[in-house]
Amino acid sequence: MANGVRAQAAAGGGIVGDVVLEMENIILRFGGVTAIKDISFDIRRGEIRAIIGPNGAGKSSMLNVISGFYHPQEGQIWYKGRERPAMKPYEVALQGIARTFQNIALFEGMTVLDNIMTGRIRQMKSGLLAQALWKGKAEREETENRESVERIIDFLEIQHIRKTPVGRLPYGLKKRVELARALAAEPSILLLDEPMAGMNVEEKEDMSRFVLDVNDEFGTTIVLIEHDMGVVMDLSDRVVVMDYGRKIGDGTPDEVRRNQDVIDAYLGVSHD
Repeated sequence: MANGVRAQAAAGGGIVGDVVLEMENIILRFGGVTAIKDISFDIRRGEIRAIIGPNGAGKSSMLNVISGFYHPQEGQIWYKGRERPAMKPYEVALQGIARTFQNIALFEGMTVLDNIMTGRIRQMKSGLLAQALWKGKAEREETENRESVERIIDFLEIQHIRKTPVGRLPYGLKKRVELARALAAEPSILLLDEPMAGMNVEEKEDMSRFVLDVNDEFGTTIVLIEHDMGVVMDLSDRVVVMDYGRKIGDGTPDEVRRNQDVIDAYLGVSHD
C-alpha cells in the first residue's frame, strides 16, 4: 500500500462534518467477562474512522454493538443527536447503517447479481403478491433496483462475474461482492469488519481504492476494523485503539502512531 493514498484522495472530497454517531461509556459483558470496558468515542459524518487493536481487544464486539447484534449493559449510543434505544440489527439497518463481516456471509449458491440484490431489501416496498405477479409498481421497483445494483457492479469493476455463482469465486472477489451487497443498501454509515483480511498485496490495494472511492464519491461514513497498519494509517481520518476491552488511544493516525500505550500494546508489553 503506497503512502499518501488518503492525502491524495482527500483533495477531491471526503469533507468531515458533525458527529453522527457517539458511543458513550459503553460497557459490554458476557457472563463474568467484560469485553468492552467503559469506552467512549464519536464518529463524524463523511470520515473514515478506524478501530484497531491486538487480537481479542474487543473491536468486533464494538462493531456488533454499533450494528445492534450486541446490546451493552451500560452506556448510551447517540445517533444523529438522539439517544438510540436497544435495537435489533434490521432496525439499525433501516436507520441507514450497513456492514460487512469478518467471516464472509454470502449465499454461495446464488450468483453475484442475486447476492447484491439482497442488499436492496429495504428499498423493496411492494407486497409478496405484487412481486409474484410482477406488474405495475412491482415491475418498476424491480427495474429500479436492478439498475442500482448494475451501477454498483460497474463501480466495483465486477461486471465479468455478475452471473457467476459466488461459491466459485476466489476469496478476494468474494470480499468485493460482500462490499457491493452492503453498498446496495445505500447506507449513510458503512461498517467494515476486516475487509482486507487474507488478501494479497494487489487485492489490498484494490480494496483500499474502493474504500476511498466509496467515502469520497458517495460521501459514505466508514467505520473500519483492520489489522494491516499500513492500510489503516493510509486510509483513516481518525483512529481509536482498543486493548483488552479498554480504549488506549484516539486521534489522527500520526497521533496514534506516537502514543506510547499503543506502541506497548502492539509490541506485547506485559500488563500489570
